[in-house]
Amino acid sequence: YFQFIGSRIRSKCVDFSLTEDQQNIRNAVLKHCSQFSEDYWLERDRSGLYPMDFQKSMAEAGWLGIAMPESAGGAGLGITEAAIMMQAISESGAGMTGASSVHMPVFGLQPVSLFGTSEQCDRMLPPVVQGKDRVCFAVTEPNTGLDTTKLKTRAEKRQGGYLVNGEKI
Repeated sequence: YFQFIGSRIRSKCVDFSLTEDQQNIRNAVLKHCSQFSEDYWLERDRSGLYPMDFQKSMAEAGWLGIAMPESAGGAGLGITEAAIMMQAISESGAGMTGASSVHMPVFGLQPVSLFGTSEQCDRMLPPVVQGKDRVCFAVTEPNTGLDTTKLKTRAEKRQGGYLVNGEKI
């Protein structure tokens, strides 16, 4: 970045080096991912099948909760550590197939974690961190694209959950 001192500009380099803890996270994730071969990921890419066993292993190892609060069964670490984990997953040979399979549990519930009520956090976070529930995100619709002001899909609360009416692509 640049710092202005009087009429002079002094530049400073940003240090992107990982801390020891961050490097340990990276190494542990790479080691965990090594049990899933390149052939495993190639087959998932070719077949389009969701890597359920990979996602389950990540949940069992506690990685889905890396950025979730400890009260929800998470590690209580930050988004930087979660991003380091995601990069390591991708680099392991899993590519975006592997990273995408754990992306929503790791990042998608941050708004609930940060702004949800205690009841919402208690209800939503632990089952996702444990891998019992999965999270999805759907915005685009056939006639609206990404213009969220024109979305037609609606969810109506019903006993036992929600009834969703509409189309997503």
